[in-house]
Amino acid sequence: MATEPIAFEPAEAQNPIATESEIERPKPHPTMKRLSSLPDDPLPPLPAWKRVIDIGCCLIALPFLAVAALVMTIVTRLCSPGPVLFQQERIGLNGRSFRIYKFRTMHVNAATSGHEAYYKHLIATGTPMQKLDAKGDQRLIPLAWMLRASGIDELPQIINVLRGEMSIVGPRPCVPYEYDAYEPWQRQRFRSMPGLTGLWQVSGKNRLSFAEMVQLDLRYARSRSCWMDLRIILLTVPALLIQIGETRRARRRRAASPVSLGDARTMFDRPRAGPQLKTF
Repeated sequence: MATEPIAFEPAEAQNPIATESEIERPKPHPTMKRLSSLPDDPLPPLPAWKRVIDIGCCLIALPFLAVAALVMTIVTRLCSPGPVLFQQERIGLNGRSFRIYKFRTMHVNAATSGHEAYYKHLIATGTPMQKLDAKGDQRLIPLAWMLRASGIDELPQIINVLRGEMSIVGPRPCVPYEYDAYEPWQRQRFRSMPGLTGLWQVSGKNRLSFAEMVQLDLRYARSRSCWMDLRIILLTVPALLIQIGETRRARRRRAASPVSLGDARTMFDRPRAGPQLKTF
């Protein structure tokens, strides 16, 4: 008895972005799931000027990386024996995963469940995206808050930049469970090469919500230029200094009046003024 061939209908034109739940495939690879949630139109090539800036900044940063690696080797041996570098899967350009490098600032095998719950809370409530560091994250090794606030822990990512997986300027790459919480329109931020710093970092960062971060990343993707990248790089240093001061003050407030993670909603839901976004 003859059977009729099965016809596969193309996806509807009005829905170019499909969520993972809408794609029915037998256990696809996680990377393929992420790629399927983004449009199929080809990405524009990376501008030559952007690669020149990346290589130039990496060459300047290499001596600082060498000194930081030496210091971190001593610190980790004294405070938290284990590897100096930390590798983690991140989601980058067009939803593809890659391994990111950082100086390890947490104890070995630190749990991530608390951070995952906190991140979902930030997305759901629209509260400022402050790190857990200021609230006494017990996973951190001594003085780790200073390394993280100053961005020193991110220096090894110049390796990712040299390998072409990241750029100096661009949206920060997220971890897979963060990506899974994104709405389809928010995943458009992955149409840009991920970076060490970006428009979000120099426009308020810890004072902005998740939605505001995504909007700034999309704005950067639409308005990207050599001049904008150079301005963001120059503004990153004062932004880091401000971040160090804010983290120090938050830690002092916590020491005077301890706040548990369960009280995070109360602390972040207080009224606040709208963000002062920089114009580029």
